[in-house]
Amino acid sequence: MGPLRRAGARPGGRRLSASGRGWKLVEQSGPADLLVSRTGQPPDDSVVPARRLVACHVTERALVLGSTEPEDDVDRARCRERGIGVVRRRSGGGAVLVAPGSQAWLDVFLPAGDPLLDRDVGRSFLWLGAAWAAAVAAVSEGAIRAEVAPPGLERSAWSRRLCFAVVGSGEVTVAGRKVVGISQRRDREGAWFHSMALLRDTSAELVDCLRLGEGQREEALRLLGARAGTVQVSETLLLHAVVESLP
Repeated sequence: MGPLRRAGARPGGRRLSASGRGWKLVEQSGPADLLVSRTGQPPDDSVVPARRLVACHVTERALVLGSTEPEDDVDRARCRERGIGVVRRRSGGGAVLVAPGSQAWLDVFLPAGDPLLDRDVGRSFLWLGAAWAAAVAAVSEGAIRAEVAPPGLERSAWSRRLCFAVVGSGEVTVAGRKVVGISQRRDREGAWFHSMALLRDTSAELVDCLRLGEGQREEALRLLGARAGTVQVSETLLLHAVVESLP
């Protein structure tokens, strides 16, 4: 695996910027295990907690599990055969399949006491979901109506297995299909929000990584086919729009 690196301008696009609005922003590229392991670490040498944005550009395919997802959900042999790594993030929710150019991935940190950080965990997702929804509308020039889910989480047999099979607080849907997933992890320093929009359909690759019977595999594919959606624009364009939409 190559080292995690702090990126300059992305190929074919201008550098992301959030200057002048209280956010510290860094772009990082690398395999998913290193991107996930660096979340929660400051992007510079500052020891004073501050609002931070980390735009993550993954360089290799990987299955990313939620913090409490059972290890038994994963078919490690299948993943090895297909060259897909398996990593675990520090926030909850179900699995996602990440690959170069397949998602727009933004991790956001709010320090304790920040006015955006609602004490109610369910409501605390809403401001970030609103920024993603505004970004989706902006890149479609108003042609797409994106909606932010109210506090609460849908429950199903797949809730803790497949991130894009259910909709939770602050997540974004288009025509009933989830296009942006958000999870959260809090500690005494503040809260990290892990957010991701799908740019292409990775359902088949994702389900192929799980330990499922044939009937379950077909059910999972049907569910994702009905509930998961994509925003088919460039990663850089969508991330620019999200950063510009943040408070």
